[in-house]
Amino acid sequence: MKALILVGGYGTRLRPLTLSVPKPLVEFCNKPILLHQVEALVKAGVDHVVLAVSYMSELLEREMRVQEQRLGIRISLSHEKEPLGTAGPLALARELLNIDDEPFFVLNSDVICDFPFKDLLQFHRNHGKEGTIVVTRVEEPSKYGVVVFEADSGRIHRFVEKPQVFVSNKINAGIYIFNPSMLSRIQLRPTSIEKEIFPVMAEEGQLYAMELQGFWMDIGQPKDFLTGMCMYLQSLRQHAPDRLRTGPGFLGNVLVDPTAQIGENCTIGPNVTIGAGVVVEDGVRIKRCTVLKGARVRSHSWLESCIVGWSSSVGQWVRMENVTVLGEDVIVNDELYLNGANVLPHKSINESVPDPRIIM
Repeated sequence: MKALILVGGYGTRLRPLTLSVPKPLVEFCNKPILLHQVEALVKAGVDHVVLAVSYMSELLEREMRVQEQRLGIRISLSHEKEPLGTAGPLALARELLNIDDEPFFVLNSDVICDFPFKDLLQFHRNHGKEGTIVVTRVEEPSKYGVVVFEADSGRIHRFVEKPQVFVSNKINAGIYIFNPSMLSRIQLRPTSIEKEIFPVMAEEGQLYAMELQGFWMDIGQPKDFLTGMCMYLQSLRQHAPDRLRTGPGFLGNVLVDPTAQIGENCTIGPNVTIGAGVVVEDGVRIKRCTVLKGARVRSHSWLESCIVGWSSSVGQWVRMENVTVLGEDVIVNDELYLNGANVLPHKSINESVPDPRIIM
């Protein structure tokens, strides 16, 4: 089986992290975002993954060669010269996707959930039509485009953009499965799959919805990245609790790489991910944060709702909060306060940042 992942552009929403590393390779809960998806696809029987990319990253290509070997699958990169929207990339990769009559998966690269690929394949085969999209329930449907479908069969009737009166609370989760025949609907030009392709398929009775069980998050920006981390750690608590760190000083769901070092009298958690080679000195308090590979948090600092970039250093008695994001190799000097700061790579911070802003 095949799958296409819409990796897309420069990951501007996740800056400053994506100034150092292509977004698919940014670690989410100690594993590159892309690998969460690829490994779940492989488990469901996919042996060829196509990445639709709009800029060629040698780093991405190199990493994919490594993963091809490790997972024993084929990974191709399909490179668009101009932005092709959400449907155009399928037309560009047509030759790779319609080599047989097997259905193929398509997914947005920012989505994290308990990927239901096996169930999706089964559901899709059962109704026998051209396409299935995964939908997820939201609290405030008026902020989204919603999907209106038959509860018992899953057949989609229509899509409603930001409804002001209640018609549905299910939204497109960015995970699809299609028969190759669907590719004939798409021309090689910038096209929106959601606005131009899906409504026509639905009208013809060729599009079905399967509701996702469990959590779902689009982790394409820092605030949502942290929310998604909390959901993912809770899912680990349910399905693989042995992977979480417990013991004195650890509260709630905490994921710690075995190579990280944590000092005395720290309180870590709830909802913290600590990456490889990270050093946390004595008396540090961390909650609802991701600390990426090789970073150092010096003694008696206090961090809440932050992402600490690779090889960055947070000084002693520092306080950071409110979705502060440090890019790669940032130095925060001792006794500073950072509130919602967004710090570009390789900067040294010598004064407090009392109000949210970008430090370039």
